[in-house]
Amino acid sequence: MGAAVILVGVALMIIIHEGAHFVAAKAFGMKATEAFFGFGPTLWSIRRGETEYGVKLLPLGGYVKIIGMNPFEEVDPDDEARTYRGAPFWKKSVVVLAGIASHLVVAYLIFLAVAAVYGLPRLDDRGAPIPTTVIAGVAETLPDGSPTPAALAGVRPGDRIVEIEGRPVERWEDFTTVVAARPGGEVTLVVERDGARRTLQVELASIERPVIVDGEPLLADDGSPVTELVGFFGVSPEVETYRPGLLEAATTAAGDLAVAIRQSVVGLWQLVVNFGRVLGATIGLTSDEILEEVRPISPIGLARIAGPVERSLVLLALVNVFVAVLNIVPLYPLDGGHFAVALYEKLTGRAPDVRRLVPVAVVVFAFVISLGLIGVYLDIFKPLGR
Repeated sequence: MGAAVILVGVALMIIIHEGAHFVAAKAFGMKATEAFFGFGPTLWSIRRGETEYGVKLLPLGGYVKIIGMNPFEEVDPDDEARTYRGAPFWKKSVVVLAGIASHLVVAYLIFLAVAAVYGLPRLDDRGAPIPTTVIAGVAETLPDGSPTPAALAGVRPGDRIVEIEGRPVERWEDFTTVVAARPGGEVTLVVERDGARRTLQVELASIERPVIVDGEPLLADDGSPVTELVGFFGVSPEVETYRPGLLEAATTAAGDLAVAIRQSVVGLWQLVVNFGRVLGATIGLTSDEILEEVRPISPIGLARIAGPVERSLVLLALVNVFVAVLNIVPLYPLDGGHFAVALYEKLTGRAPDVRRLVPVAVVVFAFVISLGLIGVYLDIFKPLGR
């Protein structure tokens, strides 16, 4: 179900983005001759009035053709009054920024819906979410690529941990305390699934983790973190939730949107400055370490990590925010680039020499396409969580 949410959501995201440009242009009387989902050869199309709507072969985006938006386009003199280039600055701004705004609005509404429908996490006195004894996620592999004990044991999200080593598990800490104390050891675990109890014999893994004292990592004399060997099973818990009021849900959604925008800006910058390393790791010329820190991800990868519907919706909101941040970059041919040109015209009173923008547009287009192709390749041959 989560994968379907992602794939349908990404397709709708593209349609909504282009639809926002289209509606804004039509509202201002601009002439839009084409509105397509995808690129390449046309698979299907239909004409309604002056606009041809359709679907193309490659589902890598979409576009709306507004006459006069391409500076090299020849326009019939009878249509000149309905061109993008002939519109005042504020109308141009609304048209080119409508797609960006659509992503932010959709992301906010998703965050709001998740908070209202699924609730907000209940926090303890330290501000940390309070875990339950129900499993939310199962890690598939250890750092060395081997299966986790949880994956081998066959536990699933939704299982409730009832006992460990004959001791009842009433709090998540009852479980983690026993696991941490037995690196590499065997434990007897009882879980409840669909009302039935299952007893599992589990051989725990051993991992090193930093020693935390008063919420801070303990450091050795040389400044390196002190570590300890602990047992590891490979599950994460669901947390206690409550239904917020509308005002609290709306405020929380706004905060989530702000955090997502900040993370997307940082993430995009990391992709730009580390592009060479990411490309090298993709084609096998350099170490894969950089891919643990930063990597592009395609809808294939998103569908694989989607998980439950709630998590899939949050992922979809984050994708919308990232696409908005990418598009607002003031470089041709992105929406932000069109806005920058319109702003330049407004401030200087003259049009820029668009021929000088062609090399910039080529580099930006190549960068975006490369990220997409790298993301697809990595999600097929080096998937997340492998």
